Amino acid sequence: MTTVDPAIPLPTKEEINLLDTFDVLGINDVIVVATAQQAGQAFADLKAAGVVGFDTESKPTFRVGEESTGPHVVQFATLHKAYIFQVHVEESYRTLMAILESEDVKKVGFGLGGDMTNMSRRFAIQPRGIVDLSSAFSALGYRKTIGARQAVAMMFKRRFIKSKKTSTSNWANRVLTERQVLYAANDAYVAVRVYEALNPKAA
Repeated sequence: MTTVDPAIPLPTKEEINLLDTFDVLGINDVIVVATAQQAGQAFADLKAAGVVGFDTESKPTFRVGEESTGPHVVQFATLHKAYIFQVHVEESYRTLMAILESEDVKKVGFGLGGDMTNMSRRFAIQPRGIVDLSSAFSALGYRKTIGARQAVAMMFKRRFIKSKKTSTSNWANRVLTERQVLYAANDAYVAVRVYEALNPKAA
């Protein structure tokens, strides 16, 4: 395991902004799953990897008391490729449920509590094989919640760029923009990279 020391102060936003950028996946490394065949290939690749990055995206809510209808996008990433599943795509839906319920695919991500709640409500399933990296850092002795940007700064001395404008865009769109695709893919990709750094023999 990579040595981490909770006694060392976490990097500040200002310190992170001075770092070189973290290398992420490009559009050619991402597949937006549109067919049953693509879904099957994605499942095979994810099972072969064993440990994959994982996250979800939902159309934002803006009114008090408004309940989210998400997730609308579910994404997975290996160390080399990412797969974007849009929940409305009927051809891939059954495979998506199988991936979420598979214990053969360890799914790692940051701050997954809300994602789990939304998935349980929308899909009426209990995802298995879930590892919340925020909880993993807490178990190592970190008192503050560690998110993706801080984890990348700590583990790689690099700056992970996340666009707030993209994060709050309409993830329920039938056709995602390239920015949305890359945002979703790299949220998952960063998670598996951090997991590998913490557990170099496991990913």
